[in-house]
Parts: sequence; C-alpha cells; structure tokens
Amino acid sequence: MVAMQGLAIPEKHIFMDKQSGKDFLRPQYQRMVKKLRPGDLLYVKSIDRLGRNYEEILEQWRALTKERGVDIVVLDMPLLDTRRGKDLMGTFLSDIVLQVLSFAAENERSNIRQRQAEGIAAAKAKGVRFGRPPLPLPDNFSKVHRDWRNKKLTLREAADACAMPVGTFYAKAVRLENST
Repeated sequence: MVAMQGLAIPEKHIFMDKQSGKDFLRPQYQRMVKKLRPGDLLYVKSIDRLGRNYEEILEQWRALTKERGVDIVVLDMPLLDTRRGKDLMGTFLSDIVLQVLSFAAENERSNIRQRQAEGIAAAKAKGVRFGRPPLPLPDNFSKVHRDWRNKKLTLREAADACAMPVGTFYAKAVRLENST
C-alpha cells in the first residue's frame, strides 16, 4: 500500500488480495482485470506479488499486455516496464527478465512449501499437536449415547441433546466405543 500511495494512486484504484499468489483466481485480481482497459497502466510492487506460478505469470503478462493493451510496471525491477523499450531489443530483454523472475517466484513458493512441510513434520515428531484442543464431552454424553445405541433416540436427536453437530457426536461415540 505504501508503495502505491507513494505513486499517488487513488485508493479506489488499488487492488490487494489477502491470499497467496499461488494462482490468479484471487477475487481482487479478477476484479482489477475486469476494470483494465487498453492504454491503462498497471503497477505491481514485485513480480511475486503478481503470482507465483511460472507458466501462469507468463500467460497473464501476455494476456494483459498483448490482448488487453495494458502497460505494466514492476516497481522493484525497472527493466520490467512495458512503456519503455517497445522495440525488438527492449521486448527481448523484458521477456528474459520476466522469465527469470517468474521462475524465481515459483521456485521460492516451492521452497516455502517444502520448508513448511519439514517444519510441520519436525514439530509432529516432537509431539506438538496442531489444531484446537477438543472440547470435553458434555455431562449427559454417556446417557445420550446409551439411549442412541438402544434406538431410543435418532442420531440427530442424540447430537442435538449434546449440543453437537451430528458428525461430531458420531465420531465421539465411535471413539468412546473403541476405547472401551
């Protein structure tokens, strides 16, 4: 936001997604693309803010610049400014830089995912439990469970009596039965 505001871009023309750039199905990105018209100028902070998939970055770049006629400026890489160097040499250099940076963005995403998986595996090996701790069973669970197994209550009625979703009641009932 600071970089875009530094360019005096009105806030209504700034589109920012909160989710990762793993693909281009992000709501704000899609909204922005619909508003772009030929001759518009798109500022991107860095190429990895545009996306993190090599093929998709190249495809989106082509679609925006060639099909929609939009100029793109990548703020942290001055070589990626489609307003300049529209001759053959300028286009060639931009294409090379774009391909290298797109590769780097996807490679970084792969590295992040690998490090994350390694961290999770190491934490699990140390006994770290993920997720929120399970809530204790309600006081009436044993009686309701017995009534349900004796067909005095339907599954839905038993779950409602314990103030639980049906799936949660069933899973806890099975776990209780398997532990005894």
